[in-house]
Amino acid sequence: MRKTHSILIPVGILIFVGLLMVFSSTGLISKAKYGNGYHYLWMHLFTVVIGLAAMLFLAQMDYRKLNNRWVVIILLALSLGLLILVFTGIGVKANGARRWIRLWPSTFQPSEFVKFTTVLALAYYIEKYASKMKSLGYGILIPFAVVGIFQLIIYKQPDFGAIISLGIITIILLFIGGIRLKWNYIAGFLLLGAAGFYKFVWLEPYRKDRVMFFWNPWKDALGKGFHLVQSLLAFGRGGITGVGPGASKQKLFYLPELHTDFIFSLIGEEWGLIGVSCILGLFIWFFIKGTKIAEQTEDPFGYYLAMGLTLMIVTQALINFAVTIGLMPTKGLPLPFISYGGSALLVNMMAVGVLISIQRSVNSKGWTGERGRYIQ
Repeated sequence: MRKTHSILIPVGILIFVGLLMVFSSTGLISKAKYGNGYHYLWMHLFTVVIGLAAMLFLAQMDYRKLNNRWVVIILLALSLGLLILVFTGIGVKANGARRWIRLWPSTFQPSEFVKFTTVLALAYYIEKYASKMKSLGYGILIPFAVVGIFQLIIYKQPDFGAIISLGIITIILLFIGGIRLKWNYIAGFLLLGAAGFYKFVWLEPYRKDRVMFFWNPWKDALGKGFHLVQSLLAFGRGGITGVGPGASKQKLFYLPELHTDFIFSLIGEEWGLIGVSCILGLFIWFFIKGTKIAEQTEDPFGYYLAMGLTLMIVTQALINFAVTIGLMPTKGLPLPFISYGGSALLVNMMAVGVLISIQRSVNSKGWTGERGRYIQ
């Protein structure tokens, strides 16, 4: 198989698994809300089709067209505008959060698109100012100021999971881009992180409860620890081989958000440790392919872009895994390619399209096996 298409193998399997698990987790909800058991499945399938179109378009486009100042500025402005639209009349509020805008036939979550735009902007910025990345201003203050604006707006929604994802992606990309790990920088990050934790977590009762009860959710198993307890019960019930496709009991309205943030728990219950291990293996496979694409390109912009997009997807998957098994406090982040949620799926498929475009550029030149060395 051509290298161009190799990253599509894990992605295709994950999307197929997503269709199965969305159908399994939403049949009863669809029946109760819409009178048929297929509403969420059809909506998810609709997003897959749109995502495939976007992925094919970006895969055929020369990714270097994105390495343009005006493209970056326009996308950043578009992202900012979409985030602001959330607070207008077309904004949609659900479960106490205002994160979506109304777009027929569904809704769109701008914070997912912001992640894609941030990676693109950072890749452009790091390449353009490569010689200045070791300075405090260019290496840390300017990029964090821009990302911080988006994070503050997202905090108002609120969407703490997206804030954490943006922060992690930014730090890792800047580190790859050459910022110095000085002790004063590290101390500054720690102090800023501690201040942010105190302000945005400890002083917010519901977030503080999530932190306190994630250590021992059984202390209030029917209250503040309910989500995590039910998630752990799902994994425990699944055992090694699982209870079988469609045989979950947690989907009988026991575990909330089972088709979105906690769909990995459903996989653990129905497919057991074997199924969970396969999903983990598919994301490892995707990570290896994504980083290999980055390593093979001689273009610095392509390298940072491929690394950033790969990390964007894998980081979110790792956070989702950690939340569902109790290694992190509960927060709303879907599992890439699998969870129901059109915005995340569409943006992640766009990212795959760009990765394929970078790989096509590598293949057209002929990689010799050493990073940065090509033959025409």
